[in-house]
Amino acid sequence: MKKYKVNVNGSVYEITLEVLDGAPAAAPAAPAAAPAAPAAAAPAGGEKVCSPMPGTILSVNVANGSAVKKGDVLMVLEAMKMENEIMAPCDGTITSVNTSKGSTVESGTLLCVIG
Repeated sequence: MKKYKVNVNGSVYEITLEVLDGAPAAAPAAPAAAPAAPAAAAPAGGEKVCSPMPGTILSVNVANGSAVKKGDVLMVLEAMKMENEIMAPCDGTITSVNTSKGSTVESGTLLCVIG
């Protein structure tokens, strides 16, 4: 994952992009290593899934103890009248669900943890 700041009409937004080609970028070595570290540490602390933007949780598709695979839809977040699927970043078991249907969340709010 790489983090960038984007200026749109004078408003600055922080975005995170995932590199999908499998080859880590040469310059930002630290962000390329960051996704590998939580995967190895998943059983101890777990992979945290946070809200990418402010919005309202329309549905929660998992519960504590649910087994998930990378790409499974964990929940649906409505933001700016669009439904955004929050997907599992890795395989594992849901160790905690920190939100519920109808909750309003801010950007960066912890939604669940995959162990």
